[in-house]
Amino acid sequence: MTRLSTDILISGGGVAGLSAAVAFGNAGFSVICVDPSAPVTDRQAAGADLRSTAFLQPSVDLFRDCGLWDRLASFAAPLQIMRIVDAGGVAGEARLTKDFDAAEISDQPFGYNLPNWLLRREMLGALTRLPNVTFLPGVATASVLTRETEALVSLSNGQRVSARMLIGADGRASSVRAALGIGVTTTRYGQKALAFTVSHPIPHDNVSTEVHRSGGPFTLVPLPDHEGLPASAVVWMERGPEVERLRALPEAEFNAEMSLRSCHVLGPLSRNSALTVWPIISQIADRMTAERTALMAEAAHVMPPIGAQGLNMSLADLACLLDLAQADREGLGGPAMLDAYQRKRHLDIKARVAGVDALNRTSMIGTPALRDLRAGMLNALYSLRLIRKTLMHAGLGLR
Repeated sequence: MTRLSTDILISGGGVAGLSAAVAFGNAGFSVICVDPSAPVTDRQAAGADLRSTAFLQPSVDLFRDCGLWDRLASFAAPLQIMRIVDAGGVAGEARLTKDFDAAEISDQPFGYNLPNWLLRREMLGALTRLPNVTFLPGVATASVLTRETEALVSLSNGQRVSARMLIGADGRASSVRAALGIGVTTTRYGQKALAFTVSHPIPHDNVSTEVHRSGGPFTLVPLPDHEGLPASAVVWMERGPEVERLRALPEAEFNAEMSLRSCHVLGPLSRNSALTVWPIISQIADRMTAERTALMAEAAHVMPPIGAQGLNMSLADLACLLDLAQADREGLGGPAMLDAYQRKRHLDIKARVAGVDALNRTSMIGTPALRDLRAGMLNALYSLRLIRKTLMHAGLGLR
């Protein structure tokens, strides 16, 4: 049986896992990254991830430091304004609109939006330039055995890997987490999210818009133009049965319903991609570390897609791990490093998941009186400049 040795084995080749492979590889560590599926890097291909990710400024800074941003910048749509629209009135029209403008706290936009399929393509391109990184698509983590000095991982292709540190970045059903006996606390909302992209006649002007009525937010996130028309990524959250009804509609009826749900803020919307459906949950691992192992991204935490928190929290995990690894290269994967990671990340994650949970429950409100209360709270919070700026800093993960 083949036995490989490496500084770091990353289980999971999604956006978070590939980001970790590039970042640690760029920092000079030897890395092996495995994933049971080959990444889909063509928008039109079956299985393409048509969601997009809004990378907030701390995540952009991480990508700049590891050399990824040069590959991504030309495809990115800046996010200058986060707009909240309350449409909870009787008519379902926009009755309250509040803009959170990045200019109030920085001379930079909040961040940039990129399609997930394109992120995978460019990250794989970056990996080819790193001779100390090996990516093995179509290869899964079969078993994990840890001891004081190493993690021994058996792979589905028959190889075994000895790693100084194992990173579990293998999603909400993480096999690494399960192998190490780490439990999770899961909250289910009875919601699903429709993810797709649209074209529209009114330019988005780099404004990301969340429209709140009931069932969950309808979010439009700026993308570069598509075939000469302004374009946006959409995440439409509703209760499960409503998502199934929407998914079954003929194209013209679907376009009409989503345009109505968006309050026509960008004019009539026309879907220009396939629909994908994702279950909405919150989930937190009981702990983020085990012997020689760190969990990150959805292996450690999952939350509803509100406020661009999900993958940015994952990249905050990565930034923390990378800082600790570079500060003590000899201690990579050791107890001191992993204890520090647990301390620095777990409480912050719990607080952010709780905050997003509260926002999601608020967005789901169907009772008119409670929707009126929601609008009043939004108006009150926005009207206080200090609170407004504090919320923007907190959303970015800044202190």
